Amino acid sequence: MGGFAFDKDAGEPCRNLQEDFGCGIHAQLRERGFPGCTVFDCQGAGQKVTQLTFAGRDWRDEDADREFMFATFHVMRPLHELLWYVVDALARPAASALHTELDRAYEHIDALTRRSAEEIMRSDLTGERERVREVLIRASALVRAGVRTGRRPTRAGRRAQPGADLMGADLSGQDLRGVDLRGARLIAADLRGCDLREADLIGADLRNTDLSDADLSTALYLTQMQVNAARGSRATRLPSRLRRPSHWS
Repeated sequence: MGGFAFDKDAGEPCRNLQEDFGCGIHAQLRERGFPGCTVFDCQGAGQKVTQLTFAGRDWRDEDADREFMFATFHVMRPLHELLWYVVDALARPAASALHTELDRAYEHIDALTRRSAEEIMRSDLTGERERVREVLIRASALVRAGVRTGRRPTRAGRRAQPGADLMGADLSGQDLRGVDLRGARLIAADLRGCDLREADLIGADLRNTDLSDADLSTALYLTQMQVNAARGSRATRLPSRLRRPSHWS
């Protein structure tokens, strides 16, 4: 299975899971064939489910409903992802006209995550995503409006735009400030030395994308999972709330 040295059924504990819930090979995941584990980041959803929703109960307890706990996590995680995006938008002075609306969106989603497991499972994820998506797009437009956008065509003739298929494209050294790359496929693309400040990267696929020496310090809606899936260098600049992956050179 791609990214993992062995396959297992969903919900089945990994053979490297220790009694204290730590990973027995955490410091050697990539070397041992588990790069997929180094990419994943739940954005706090796992802690919320275990500590709040289920009040610290262990899914390994005999009376625990393991399947229900796991199912609740799979709803909680996308809700936490929405919270991440809203917090990003709220931190943008250029989107101040939308801060009241964004505050309401945050309070609503946060309240959903604090309900009982049964109520969380009844959440309309599609509806929540659509409502938040609309205000996030408007916030993005306000932020990017004040930025001189770079050249849109790539050297391969493809355009850097929402949903673009830029798999393997050579965009190295380009000025992509304020470019909208929502949902773009940038798998194995060359973005070395690119200026991606204020670029909208929500949902962009950055697996094996080369971000060496690129500036993403103020990129919009960038997540830890996207960064973890990419390649980078010591000179790559990231937003302050994201960690530099240990596998970057």
